[in-house]
Amino acid sequence: MNDRISSSPNVCHGKPVIKGTRVLVSTILGALAGGDAIDQILEDYPNITGEDIYAALQFGNKENDSIPHMYVGPACDAMHRRRG
Repeated sequence: MNDRISSSPNVCHGKPVIKGTRVLVSTILGALAGGDAIDQILEDYPNITGEDIYAALQFGNKENDSIPHMYVGPACDAMHRRRG
């Protein structure tokens, strides 16, 4: 974890949150993935900062690196050919 992300069994069932809040890292990542701009997220969650959002991205990237990835090249190639 970094200094802006925390996890405690007593807060949000132990899921990673922005430290000192109950804003889940997954909520921030989901908002970004859904196309929300950083300014919009900051407006929606006024108790976090831009640095908190970047920390959530870094945390998500580290978590992603620990997840085994499956090779799906042929499946993606076939899907792109169908769209064509």
